[in-house]
Amino acid sequence: MKLPVIKQIQRTCTVAEIETTIQVLENTSEAASLKEEELDVIGELISNCCGALEVHQLIADGMPEKEAGNAFMKKVLNSIDLK
Repeated sequence: MKLPVIKQIQRTCTVAEIETTIQVLENTSEAASLKEEELDVIGELISNCCGALEVHQLIADGMPEKEAGNAFMKKVLNSIDLK
């Protein structure tokens, strides 16, 4: 996940557009002919889109845009097991 990419998606796409993109990427990822590297890229795109959806929701709940991006990334980093 990359915060600048998440912010770009969040700023330039509606929730409906992001949801459609995720659906298309998930369906595309099921193609048997995809290589591992291609699946990794699709997975990264899906992760960034999901992050953008979460940032959209934080903003809709009243959080300022900059704070929403930072709060989302903090949540992601806190979920990583650093053991």
